[in-house]
Amino acid sequence: MDQPPPGGDRVSDAVDHEALLEIAVEAARAAGALLLERFGTEEILATKSTTTDLVSAADLAAEAGIREILARRAPEDAIMGEEGEDTGGTSGRRWVVDPLDGTVNFLYGLPMWCVSVACEGLVGVVFDPTRDELFTATADGPARLNGVPLRPAPPADLAHTLVASGFGYDTRRRELQAEVIARVIPRARDVRRGGAAALDLAWVAAGRLDAYYERGINLWDIAAGELICARAGLRVERLEPAGELPWGLLAAPEAIADDLRALVA
Repeated sequence: MDQPPPGGDRVSDAVDHEALLEIAVEAARAAGALLLERFGTEEILATKSTTTDLVSAADLAAEAGIREILARRAPEDAIMGEEGEDTGGTSGRRWVVDPLDGTVNFLYGLPMWCVSVACEGLVGVVFDPTRDELFTATADGPARLNGVPLRPAPPADLAHTLVASGFGYDTRRRELQAEVIARVIPRARDVRRGGAAALDLAWVAAGRLDAYYERGINLWDIAAGELICARAGLRVERLEPAGELPWGLLAAPEAIADDLRALVA
């Protein structure tokens, strides 16, 4: 998805956020359990946008499991998933699902991957099965890690900021992204590239990273994580397309957000 996702506020006072969160947690934990059983033994099933953009049978099985739970527990809701067709709904709500964010890490045996489940604008869940860490948020409640509220301490300035980002699979896009990150490295404490955008965002909300930006992401990469960051008190904003680079996302403490945005916008 290289176009900005549709805007609009889907939050309604009539929605039972806790009920939706319960569904999201069930779906994320079910997918996580399936993936954890296959971690370290899975093989590449196919490629997508490039020969390095991988998909495994585990991706497909995890999304199928999530869709089964959503179809049973929220049958009137629409679903957008990375590995399956979009389905319509009648409720006005849409679930946005990444069954396995960090597939390359997963296939290489690197424990930096997660499940991301969001009911758009209403609830977000990022589940890291390898650490049994469940990051959650609702539109009217705090961000939490395993039930404990998150409120990261902001860095003093950009020079003391640990910044996370990521790169696309297309070689031209990676070249342009490298030019951007070359502007960030001299100005920040350091840069990290974990390979799973949803987990990067969850870790920013938890204070393990200070800020995140990336262009060329998909809505399923960020739908849960951006809500978790926002409810943790961070500034979260979509980045407009810039030249050949598509839209993106920035999540950072208010104190350094403008400085970081000036480097990456």
